[in-house]
Order: sequence, then C-alpha cells, then structure tokens
Amino acid sequence: MKVSFENIREARSRLEKMIQLTHVDHSVSASRLAGAEIFFKFENSQKTGSFKIRGAYNKISTLSEDEKKRGVVASSAGNHAQGVALSATLAGVKATIVMPQTAPLAKVMATQAYGAEVILHGDIYDEAFEKAQELSKKQNLVFIPPYEDPHVIAGQGTIGLELFEQIPGLDTVVIPVGGGGLISGIAIALKTLNPKIRIIGVQSEQAPGMVDLFKGVQPNQKLLKIATIADGIAIKKPSKLMFDNFISKYVDEMVTVSDDEISEAIVFLLERVKTVAEGSGAAGCAAVLNRKVQLGKKNCILLCGGNIDLNMIAKVIERGQIKRGRLVPLSVIVEDVPGKLNQLTQILAEQKANILQVHHDRVSAGLYLKETKIEFELETSSPEHVQRIREALIKIGAKIV
Repeated sequence: MKVSFENIREARSRLEKMIQLTHVDHSVSASRLAGAEIFFKFENSQKTGSFKIRGAYNKISTLSEDEKKRGVVASSAGNHAQGVALSATLAGVKATIVMPQTAPLAKVMATQAYGAEVILHGDIYDEAFEKAQELSKKQNLVFIPPYEDPHVIAGQGTIGLELFEQIPGLDTVVIPVGGGGLISGIAIALKTLNPKIRIIGVQSEQAPGMVDLFKGVQPNQKLLKIATIADGIAIKKPSKLMFDNFISKYVDEMVTVSDDEISEAIVFLLERVKTVAEGSGAAGCAAVLNRKVQLGKKNCILLCGGNIDLNMIAKVIERGQIKRGRLVPLSVIVEDVPGKLNQLTQILAEQKANILQVHHDRVSAGLYLKETKIEFELETSSPEHVQRIREALIKIGAKIV
C-alpha cells in the first residue's frame, strides 16, 4: 500500500468545501505543566465530532457510480461510523454501519441520525469488523475501511497540511493511535514538508498492540475484551500492514497511557482549555501532562474526537479529580467513643478540606468492638493537600484504611 504527498494534496481539494478548517490554539496552562510550548488542534470540533469524516468522505467521493449504487458498509466503535454515515448521505449513498454492542449510545444515535442503518455486533471493534466484512460479501456492499485504505489515509493526512501552515516552526506532534490511519496520514504530510518534525503516537495501555509492534514485542493475541474509556482507539489486533508500510517508517516514538491519566486529561481540557474530548481524543494530552513523551520547542497535541457519552462524563470527572488530588475517598478507623467524629471533622475543617459525604460504620468485619470506621469523601486542592490531611489524622491516632 502506498500513499503519496500528492494523494494528500488531492484529498484536500476534495474536502475543502465539505469539512471545517479546525482551529489551533496555544495553551498557557498546558505549556506550564509540560515545560514546553503546547498547541492544541481542535479536531474534536470537526463535523461529526472527529477527524474521521476526512478519510470517509475522501474515500466515498472516489467511488465509481456503480459502487455508489451498491451502497457501502463500515465497522466502527463510533467516530468512523459517523464520518461514513454523513459522507454517504452527502453523496446520496446508502450506508450500513456495524458497531460493537459496547459502543457509546451517543455515537450509535448520532450515526443513525446521519442517515445510516446501524447493526450492533460483538463486544469490541475487531468483532464488528468481521461482521462488516461478512455483510460486504453477502450483500455486495463496498467496504469502507477505517484505516487500511490509501484514500482514507490521505484524507486524514490533510490535518498534517493544516498543521504545517497553522504552526510555523512546528517541532513535534502527539497523536492518538488506534488502527494507525490518522498518524500515518499526518506523518506522511509533515515528514514530506519537514523530515525533522517528530511524530509521537499514543495508545491506551489496555490496547497497546501498535506500541508492542513498535517496540519489537509480540502483541497479546489472547485479549478477549478491552475495557477502556478510550474506546475509539481500542484495537485488539494491530494492523501489520499499517505498521510495516507507515508507522515503522514515519513515527518516531510511541507510548501508552492509563485510563486514570486519560480521565485526568479530560478534566484538564474541560476545566482549563474549555473543550470536550472523548477518551481517545484526550490520549495525547494525557501523555504530555504525565511527561511520557520527549517534546520539542513547539508541540501540537491533536484532540481527535469529542464524542463522549454523557453517561460517562460524571464518572470520568470523578476519576480525573481523584487522580489530580481534587477529590479523595478517605476511610479511617478510630476509637468508638463520644466526640470522636467531631474531632475528626474539626481536623478536616482546620486543614481546609470540604466534606462531601460521610458514612459511620461500626459492624464491618475486621473491626474490634470498640472501633468504628468512618468513610469520608473530601474535596481537596492537590495531592500535597491530601497528604497533609492524612498526616493530621494519623497524629490523633486514626488508622488510615
């Protein structure tokens, strides 16, 4: 498989009137935390809420009239689904999308709203992919790959052309990686324009297949289910085709991030950058905030998607706040005597901790007859603040559970 710089330029001409030129902004907050100059590319504000429409529309616009009449089919955890659905509707083509049963409801409903028929199948993307391939053969539908296709890769690569123009002197780009189409297209564009620009890929540590290939490690083929908030990049089996043809040639570094780190990044983006990113969209930010990548002077983090499930936001915020030391569940065991709870709350007040919830437990297994366990949920300001609270409680004889 080959994708040239000229293919990407041609894709840009096709997409020019169909997509938005997403903006780039310098972040003072992220720059201070990362110790380097940080820009964000807001592809989470693109049509359908992610970059996927670029590759999908570029692919569908190159189909023959006969292929368009047959209709198209695609598999996706959400964002490719929406990109294909809207692109097909704009081109007057019938689209069928196979999505995992675990796909966020918001993405399923959005895909249907863009005009596609949605079939839910399997627990992970790979199973949805196999079902879509089956439908393609049985119903003679044109399969629109999420990444293993030159037109799809070229479409995603148009982001690279924009970045080069929007950030003069760009040194490094940090990009979330699932199947590899996004990072491959951007890397081809940027490395052609300036071979010195570093390309860094980020995956969820629960789906690190491409990182394993990059490090020369055999990917774990026994994964039955992937549970991560970065569902858009949760690929069980990495594409050797994408790795051999593009990632091994153009990508300089690859790292993984945890769900806690991604949650923390989502909260940071909400609070400080005033933007909504889904788990996969915030993966690059998580890597930078946790100092996992080697940065240059001018660095861009690609926020590749913003289609987060509203039911997930509360959990993500809570998890992110805990990771940042802004929210802490704290259990202590103390002597069960009158006034002890008052003493504890007095200390918490002195330490400027806000009590959100409190639960008094005298009967749990493991407690002595004259002991009680008190569980607090506290609003705090930092990990250092949490540590000061712990030390103050230990001083009065409380045992931290």
